[in-house]
Amino acid sequence: MNDTPGWASPGSAPSDGQETGIPRPSEPVDSSGPAGNWSSRQPPAGQWSPPSSSGTGPGAPPPAPGWGGRPQGPGWAGRPHAAKPGVIPLRPLGVGEILDGTVSTMRAHWRTVLGITLTVAVIAQTAIILVQRYLLPDPPSVDANATGPEALRQTADSLQYNLMNSAPPLLITMFATIFTTAVLTVVISRSVLGRPVTLSDAWAEARPRLLPLLGLTLLLAVMAAAVMTAGLLPGLLLDDTAGVGLAFLGLLAACVVLVWLMIRFCLASPALMLERQSITASMRRSVKLVRGAWWRTFGILVLTSLLTFIVTLMIGIPFGTIALFVDDGGLNALLTDGATSFGWPFLIISGIGDVVIATITYPLSAGVMALLYVDQRIRREALDLDLARAAGLPGYDNGS
Repeated sequence: MNDTPGWASPGSAPSDGQETGIPRPSEPVDSSGPAGNWSSRQPPAGQWSPPSSSGTGPGAPPPAPGWGGRPQGPGWAGRPHAAKPGVIPLRPLGVGEILDGTVSTMRAHWRTVLGITLTVAVIAQTAIILVQRYLLPDPPSVDANATGPEALRQTADSLQYNLMNSAPPLLITMFATIFTTAVLTVVISRSVLGRPVTLSDAWAEARPRLLPLLGLTLLLAVMAAAVMTAGLLPGLLLDDTAGVGLAFLGLLAACVVLVWLMIRFCLASPALMLERQSITASMRRSVKLVRGAWWRTFGILVLTSLLTFIVTLMIGIPFGTIALFVDDGGLNALLTDGATSFGWPFLIISGIGDVVIATITYPLSAGVMALLYVDQRIRREALDLDLARAAGLPGYDNGS
């Protein structure tokens, strides 16, 4: 059993290979452990039953809040009522409930969430601005009238410059995302139980998992690079028109494979954080949780990405426009010389916009991912029963 808030290793959970039909153990739950400790005992996949199996005869305890009788007859519709100790009801979640739970976490723990995201966003954006201003090389000169080998050379130089120009910001953003994801996942795990959490508490819980989370992120990045290289390499080895077509087809195939893999492994991060799994075990865990729900998971993540994109446009366009007009020659720099020619006014104003964007989008992405993980465990392993016990709800005080 885990000794931190929560999310004990699933042990013999069905999605780890347990045969269905094996009943949930009925030994009592030790409530003397730390608050928020969740049991690792899981029921057969798909089981959804009241927490008490002691019957309905005399002396039987009353049903737990949120658990009514089994609906009878055709025509029953709607979701059953469920206990809600925190930001989500303890039952399988709809897409709207996942998004609402994320926003509710941001509202309920706004001091902690704002303290994490704003601090990290300011530090990350300051580092990006300094790198853009002082460390990036000057853009290569481009001759619009160049043809043949010279045009190919200029294209290669421009591609190399763009890669060098984008690599440092991407690396800084990756570290910022890892840090905020780790800490915010802990915040969300507490908010599901309705428990308060401070920034120091969240940091103490997340700190031991930062290095494994970094390793997981790097492993997925290497995997993505390998898939893209495998798709493009056969076409790049050919110099004729057929090579261009083959490279294009390889790129399409690589993108399809990459999306398929990333969705299968998308729950590895919360599994690593909340179940204290190793890198490879968390990846296997994600595959098992996503199995049978790939398209639903894909749709939720696409919707989250769309919302993030809309927020980015709504905030980024005004700040970017103001930055261009405030900075002398900013528009000319954008059209000719690139970001290295921007002045401090442009970098500062656009940087402030990026900080605002990150402050909103970091908790949105982390919250959706964590609650999607909770939803899948509820659907596959009846995690809601363990959550109800951990939250101290009446009628869930033992496993019988």
